[in-house]
Amino acid sequence: MLAQHFLARAGKELGVSPKILRTETTDYMQQLPWPGNVRQLENTCRWLTVMITGREVYPEDLPSELKQVPLQKSSETSQPAPSFERISLHHWDELLSQWAIQKLKNGEMKILDIATPMFERTLINAALQQTRGRKRHAAELLGWGRNTLTRKLKELGMDSADDDDEDEHKATLSEA
Repeated sequence: MLAQHFLARAGKELGVSPKILRTETTDYMQQLPWPGNVRQLENTCRWLTVMITGREVYPEDLPSELKQVPLQKSSETSQPAPSFERISLHHWDELLSQWAIQKLKNGEMKILDIATPMFERTLINAALQQTRGRKRHAAELLGWGRNTLTRKLKELGMDSADDDDEDEHKATLSEA
């Protein structure tokens, strides 16, 4: 699965062992519609690598926005989706500390220049997923103005050709 590739790559970049998806996690993830396609999957795998302290990834470890997405109906199986009654809490700060210590032991400098963009990408992606790509609302969730989010998206190479605010404006005009 492509997710294992992204988990391995994120583990290598962060200097940690790659996470392993449990079978039930893989089954659940394969039922998701993945509106952000490959980039969304890659960002989810990076998030899991940073946020999950254990080696195995359980379905309840997935970001909350993925647990709220309606699953695609599969003709292959009629099994119900996994339950997420238990929410796992993970000590991402401990994992970040381990990552920083490892980088510093390896003689790397300016690790904040590496960590900050990764941190910002993770939060921006979470906000965009939560708002289904509505940048103005995502900026509000992050405590930024719309222009700050637009600038950060460009700085981080995350900007896209479409502008959702233009689409929202067109939708408002067509309803009038």
